[in-house]
Amino acid sequence: MADRPDLTALDLLVRVAETGSLGAAARAVGMAQPNASRSLSRLERQLGLSLLVRSPGGSHLTTEGEVVVAWARDALAGVDRVTIGARSLAAQRAAHLTVAASLTVAEYLLPRWLARFRHTHPDLHVSLEVGNSVEVVTRVESGEVPLGFVESPTVPRSVASTTVARDALVVVVGPTHPWARRRTPLTPAQLVAGDLVLREAGSGTRDTLVRALASVGTELGASRLDLASTAAVKSAAAEGEAAAVLSELAVAGEVATGHLVVVPVSGLDLGRALRAVWLPARRPEGPAADLVRLARG
Repeated sequence: MADRPDLTALDLLVRVAETGSLGAAARAVGMAQPNASRSLSRLERQLGLSLLVRSPGGSHLTTEGEVVVAWARDALAGVDRVTIGARSLAAQRAAHLTVAASLTVAEYLLPRWLARFRHTHPDLHVSLEVGNSVEVVTRVESGEVPLGFVESPTVPRSVASTTVARDALVVVVGPTHPWARRRTPLTPAQLVAGDLVLREAGSGTRDTLVRALASVGTELGASRLDLASTAAVKSAAAEGEAAAVLSELAVAGEVATGHLVVVPVSGLDLGRALRAVWLPARRPEGPAADLVRLARG
């Protein structure tokens, strides 16, 4: 493709046509007149045409120059549309933030964070996508969202992260479950031998439990009821047939009302970090960075 003319030179040519003066055209674009003259001379050489007739009384266009000016106006108008459109898109993007979060964070922490966030960013529209921790990391890795919050015990090296809060898992049962009346803590072996209802594979809650059990040489058995909703797990446990392992944040209300009972477990560290994650090349900026700072506070 042939070399494209310099946009500033085309702008100068159009302004000469409008003002009849090279000096006035140069001032309009913020350029010294000698530089403007050289720019138009380069344009003439590039196009192989004589565009201007210069004289002490001013400058006027040649016939070829008149034709080129008509094309130049169209070209500059197109560039202006690109610039205005791009700035509009940037403004829309700046006014919208999409965040992905795992269930525990989305249900029990983000509502409070976002309520505070709205006080400092009242004009910003925030969209929240919810999934388990693996799904959140996948969305961040693919670039679908710039920021995610997860509760898994580890994150892959493909994402950067920072701890924003801490949480702990607890074992809970319904008030009619035999464990509700225990006077001594469960051992890890007793826990895995019991009938458990758990979150699905890929959830940070389940991964934290699996990692904690592995650290003491214990594994989950094969027969388990797996549910993809924290609410469903709580409901199943409240029926009294199975124990659940969930975030203490998720069960605080049910424990307070007696619908669920916490069963202590000895020798098992069920604490975990809740993290913000992002692509290393897309470190949070602006509102996204503000949200991370708010969550950490």
